[in-house]
Amino acid sequence: MMLRSLSKFVWLLLWIIPASYGFGQTAGEPTPQSRTMPPDYRGVQTRIQGVYVTPIPNAPFSAKVDIYSSEILPNGQTEVRTTVNHIARDSSGRIHNERRRLVPPSFEGDPALLETHLYDPATRLNIFMNPYTHVARETVLRSPVPTVAPVPLRTAANPGSSVAEDVLGTQTLNALTVQGTRKSRTIPADQSGTGKPVVVVDEYWYSPNLSIYLLVKHNDPRTGEQIVAVSEVDRHEPDSAQFSVPANFKVADETPLD
Repeated sequence: MMLRSLSKFVWLLLWIIPASYGFGQTAGEPTPQSRTMPPDYRGVQTRIQGVYVTPIPNAPFSAKVDIYSSEILPNGQTEVRTTVNHIARDSSGRIHNERRRLVPPSFEGDPALLETHLYDPATRLNIFMNPYTHVARETVLRSPVPTVAPVPLRTAANPGSSVAEDVLGTQTLNALTVQGTRKSRTIPADQSGTGKPVVVVDEYWYSPNLSIYLLVKHNDPRTGEQIVAVSEVDRHEPDSAQFSVPANFKVADETPLD
């Protein structure tokens, strides 16, 4: 059963105190791991991009992605919603990713599937499948995904800077060693909309073994908090059916002719 209770998410919060092309990313965009610093989290939102599954070979796994969203509404109330996605990568580097509907914490079972993403690095075939229309939109990317590089260690920004980047060291999560970084951005009182300075904090915990982020946390006192956490990691070869378009789907080739 998916992680649904707030108490389990509190456990995640206590742990962190010591984004396949991911949904919402553009095809061909460099992976987060190849950047000097992970891209800024886009803030509390309805469409959460989830985990970026890098299409690298010889590192098969399957896992669950729990997403927790606590959004501060205009009336001051807080709306809590959760969801779960299932991700996988086979030994050849093919990836399977999902996007599911956000639901109240009391919801039982897996929320409705909104979209499935497949990518094959050998053929550069990029596929998005809609479970409602049974249409699979296929595109052959013009160039392969950039080579994945580990997140480099960073030092804090210069004193007085509005942005500080800190190395948090290593922890163990899901029997995997993860490297932590924190990015704190101070918004001045005259820009925060609250009349006082606001600190927006993003934390990223990266697994070199899997080349993905196992945990991402975003906190903005003005809008709320979101957590994306990978759990139930299985390092065995996933079922090959997860990387293919089902027979009852219609394929729409959207590859540009030129």
